[in-house]
Amino acid sequence: MIAGLCLLLLSCQTTPITQRTQIILIDEPQEVALGIKAYQSALSKAKRADDPEKTALIQRIGKRIAAVAERPDYQWEFTLIQDDKMVNAFALPGGKVAVYTGILPVAQTEAGLAAVMAHEVAHAIARHGGERMTTGLLAQMGMTALNVGLAVKGEDPKTIQAFNTAYGLGTQFGVLLPFSRNQESEADHIGLILMARAGYDPKAAVGLWQRMAETKKAVAPEWLTTHPSDATRIRQIRALLPDAEKEYRRPR
Repeated sequence: MIAGLCLLLLSCQTTPITQRTQIILIDEPQEVALGIKAYQSALSKAKRADDPEKTALIQRIGKRIAAVAERPDYQWEFTLIQDDKMVNAFALPGGKVAVYTGILPVAQTEAGLAAVMAHEVAHAIARHGGERMTTGLLAQMGMTALNVGLAVKGEDPKTIQAFNTAYGLGTQFGVLLPFSRNQESEADHIGLILMARAGYDPKAAVGLWQRMAETKKAVAPEWLTTHPSDATRIRQIRALLPDAEKEYRRPR
C-alpha cells in the first residue's frame, strides 16, 4: 500500500497554465519516444504539402507558439500534410505537430490557424498523450481486478461477461469520453493563452470554431463523442477571452 501511494505521488504532474493535477504513469522520455515513432509512421504514409508559401506559414506560426510554450527541451516539428479533405490537425508527445491542408480554408487567417496550432501545442505540453495512456491502463487494471474478484467468488462465465459489459460501457461513457472532452477543453484553454502570448488575437479562436461548426452536416450528441460540441467550445472560449486578451495586450 505504501509503495502504491509513493508511486501515485511520483506520478503526479501539473498542467501548464490551468495548473490541473494529473496522474501519469508513463515516464516522459518513453512518452516522447512513442510520440516520435508515431509521428514518423504517420508522415511516412502521408504526402507533405509542396506549397512553399503555405509551408512557410505553418513554420512561422509554429515557431512563434513554440517560443512561448516553455518547453525548449522538445524538438519541435511542424509539418503541413497535403489532404484537402481532412479538416484537422494533430499533435504527438515531444512537440510533433501536423496540420492538414483541408483546415486552411476554415482557419482563413494566420490568427485562425494559430488557434488550431496552439491547441495542438497545448496537447503536447500538457502531456495529454501520456495521460490518456495512463487512463487506458488504469481502466484495464480495473477490468482485471473485477474479473479476478468475480472468479474468486465463483461467479459463472455468463455473469462475469455481463459485469464486463457493464464495466466497459460505464468506463467508456462515464470516464473515458468525458475525460477526453475535458482534455480538449483544456487544450482550448491553454492554446488560447499560448496564441495570445505569441502575439495572435485570441478572438480569432471564436471565429474559427464558428466556421468549423458550419462545415459539419450531422453532429452526434456531445456525450457520445471525444470532443466538446462546437457550441460548448465557443461558449467556453468566450468565457476565457478576458484573461487571454490581457496576455495579448501585455507588453513584449
